[in-house]
Amino acid sequence: MKIAVYPGSFDPISNGHLDIIERASRLFDKVYVVVSINILKQPLFTPTERLEMLKEVTKHLDNVVVEETSELLIRYAEKRKANVIIRGLRNFIDYQSEMTLFQFNRKINSNIETILLFPSQDNLFLSSTSIKELVVFGGDISEYVPKQLVERIKKRIEEKNFRNL
Repeated sequence: MKIAVYPGSFDPISNGHLDIIERASRLFDKVYVVVSINILKQPLFTPTERLEMLKEVTKHLDNVVVEETSELLIRYAEKRKANVIIRGLRNFIDYQSEMTLFQFNRKINSNIETILLFPSQDNLFLSSTSIKELVVFGGDISEYVPKQLVERIKKRIEEKNFRNL
């Protein structure tokens, strides 16, 4: 069985994330979408909220399991008997970061491969930062996040009141 892990902070989940999840679900027998901790980010949503949103937008994918972890990703992948870690790659900045993570993970367990998936053309520039910025400055995010989450995401970003930072 081919099992993959797709980790991320998913804060908030975007159509770019969903695109990669859907494509990965066609490539693998089982895909674990994992809400993980990014120590460099201050999250908008709690891990539980991100889990709920991911489950909602992936419920049509029978081979996708949504979970969270606070452990090292490679250890999580080992426990799930995954042979692949999926990462999204938008640009050269992502490449540098992903190359470092790949080398780190490979040193720990060389049996788990990393596969990079490029976003679809419509999602190439999409990031959680750009989504937050659009909301703060009155832009429309409905094209960039799953439709059923638009209002929830907008409300949380507006609550954070980034303009007064």
